[in-house]
Amino acid sequence: MIKPTDTDKEQLDIFLKQVMSHWQNPASIFDSYTTQRQKMMLDRLRLQAQIMLIVGLTVIAFFLWVNVQAAGKISAFKIGLVVELMIGACWFLCQNNFGRRYPQIIFLTLCWSVTCIAQIATALFFNFVEPRIGILILMFLTQATMVPVLWHLHLISQIGTITCYLVLYFFYNSTLKYPFTYYVEQGIYLFWTCIICNFSVYLYEKLRKNEYNTRKELELAQEKSERLLLNILPEMIAEKLKHQHTTIADSFHEVSVLFADLVGFTELSSNIPPQRLVELLNEIFTIFDKLAEHHQIEKIKTIGDAYMAVAGLPIPRSDHAQAIAYMALDMQKAINKFNQERNLSFCIRIGISTDPVVAGVIGLKKFAYDLWGDTVNTASRMESHGLAGCIQVCEASHQCLKEKFVLEKRGLIKIKGKGEMMTYLLKSAIAN
Repeated sequence: MIKPTDTDKEQLDIFLKQVMSHWQNPASIFDSYTTQRQKMMLDRLRLQAQIMLIVGLTVIAFFLWVNVQAAGKISAFKIGLVVELMIGACWFLCQNNFGRRYPQIIFLTLCWSVTCIAQIATALFFNFVEPRIGILILMFLTQATMVPVLWHLHLISQIGTITCYLVLYFFYNSTLKYPFTYYVEQGIYLFWTCIICNFSVYLYEKLRKNEYNTRKELELAQEKSERLLLNILPEMIAEKLKHQHTTIADSFHEVSVLFADLVGFTELSSNIPPQRLVELLNEIFTIFDKLAEHHQIEKIKTIGDAYMAVAGLPIPRSDHAQAIAYMALDMQKAINKFNQERNLSFCIRIGISTDPVVAGVIGLKKFAYDLWGDTVNTASRMESHGLAGCIQVCEASHQCLKEKFVLEKRGLIKIKGKGEMMTYLLKSAIAN
C-alpha cells in the first residue's frame, strides 16, 4: 500500500474528521464511558455552582429584607456569606486539576454547603433547628436535573443532609415546635423527593450508557468499514468515492505496472487438495502484499495465481520504475525463500511496463480500483511472453532503469497484438 506524503496525510486527517462529524459524536470513542461521564459531571457542576451563587444572593437579600432586628440581619448575612464562599470555592475547584480528579467531592460539597452548613449555622446563631423542606427539595431536584450522574452519590448527599438535621435537632430542640403530624408530612415529602430524584438519575444514566454503547458500536462498525474500504481502495480514491457519485477516472502520465504469475501453479493444483492450494497461494500473496507496502506500491488485484501492482499512482512519484524493479527483485527472493522453507518448487515469472495509464473505479457494486491502457496490456504481455524465474521489461522501463540496475538485452520478441518488441531481463540492482 502506498504511504502518503505529509500533505496527503493532512488531507486524510481532514477526511477522517469529516467522517467522524457525520456521526455527530460529542466525544471520542476512545474515551471510556466513565471518562465521558466525569467530564459531563464537571461541566454541569460548574454551571450549577454559578446558578447557586446567583440564587444565594437573592436569598441573602430576602433575609436582609425580612429580618427587622439588626442582629437577625447580621446573622442571616453571615450564614449566606459562608454558604456563598463555599459555593465559590467549589466553582474555583472545578477549574483546576482537583475538580477533574475529584468531581464527586465537589458534588457533595455543593449540596452540603446549602443543606448542612446552613442548618449548622442556623443552630449556632439562633439555637434551634427546623426542617426547611423547601430548600432541601430545591437542592435535591436541582442536582438531579443538572448533574444526573451516579444515583448513589445523590443518595449519599441526601442521607448526609438528613443525618445532619437529625443530629442538630437532637441537640438543639428539646420540644416539638410544631405538631407531630407536621414533621411526618415533611418527612413524607422529603422521602418521596429523594426517591424520585434517585430513580430519575438511575434511569437517565442507564439511558446515557445505552446510548454510549450504541454509539460506540456504530462508530466501531464505521471504523471497521473504513478499514475494509481502505484495504480495497487507496486512501485518496476512497475519499473521492465518498463525496463523488460519478465515475472516478484519472489519467497518469507515467507509471510502472507489474504482472507476476506463478509458473506451473495450474499443474500443481491437480496434485494437492484445493484447500491446501488456496492456503499456499494466500501465504505467497501475503508476502507480496507486505513487499508492496514496504516499497510504497499499490496492489491492484489478483487473478487466480497472477498478481498485479503499480507504482506511481494514485500519488505520482518520479521513482516509480525503480520502486517496481526493487519490488520485482524482492518477489524473486521471497519465492526462493518460501520454497526453501517449505521444500517446494514454485517459480515466478514477472513482466514490467512503463507508460501512461488511466486508473479509476467503475460500476455500482463490488468496487475495485483498476487500470486501463496500452501500458497494462504491455505489462501483461511482458509477463506471459517472459521466461520462468525472470523479470522481463519493455523498452520504456529499460530507459528508466538502466542507470541503476543490471539489465540483459533479450532482443526482439513477437508479442501478440503488438508485433515485435525489444525486451530486457532485469537481473539486479547496481551496488552503490
